[in-house]
Amino acid sequence: MLSRKNIAVFVSGGGTNLQALIDAQARGEIKNGQITFVLASNDKAYALERAKKAGIESAVVSRKAYATGEAYDAAILAALENRNIDLIVLAGFLSILGPTVIEKYRNKIINIHPSLIPLFCGDGFYGKKVHTAVLASGMKVTGATAHFVNEITDGGAIILQKAVPIEPGDNEDILQYRVMRQAEWEILPKAVSLFCEDRIRIDGNRTEIVNNE
Repeated sequence: MLSRKNIAVFVSGGGTNLQALIDAQARGEIKNGQITFVLASNDKAYALERAKKAGIESAVVSRKAYATGEAYDAAILAALENRNIDLIVLAGFLSILGPTVIEKYRNKIINIHPSLIPLFCGDGFYGKKVHTAVLASGMKVTGATAHFVNEITDGGAIILQKAVPIEPGDNEDILQYRVMRQAEWEILPKAVSLFCEDRIRIDGNRTEIVNNE
């Protein structure tokens, strides 16, 4: 019998992906896992309200309050201390995690990115900037990727991807919402559940989904 895993969700803004995780958990779709903590990078994040409504404990560790990345990393680790966190999920978290956090939670941090990695990813590609670049490229499909986090921005092993069509007349807002609704909100809870069920095998920068039967 697997022991239930404690999940911390890191947020910076509205928290739509956090809500998708909360809703999936309520439907019983996150097997063997429970969101026990939400960490926000700023105190104005509406995601904190979502956590409060769901009865999930939260804290703010503001990036602006720390002069260096090292100090910010130390503050994040201090916030996680004694919480027995098994998995960190970056759900629209706009601050960069440094090597001390990544090393402590190696292969235990999952991010959702609004493109089909390795396209339109890496430094500077976040939020609507991704969708602006996708539309400018003339591509006919885009999508989202759930992946592990390593020291390279958007460079960790891919867990799940889902493609989403680009329609005539799309702008950044329309495309962003379609990618969230059709891809991000679907594959992020799935990836989290697979992790909590110990069904992800990592081999270098590749993953394999296995059955535990």
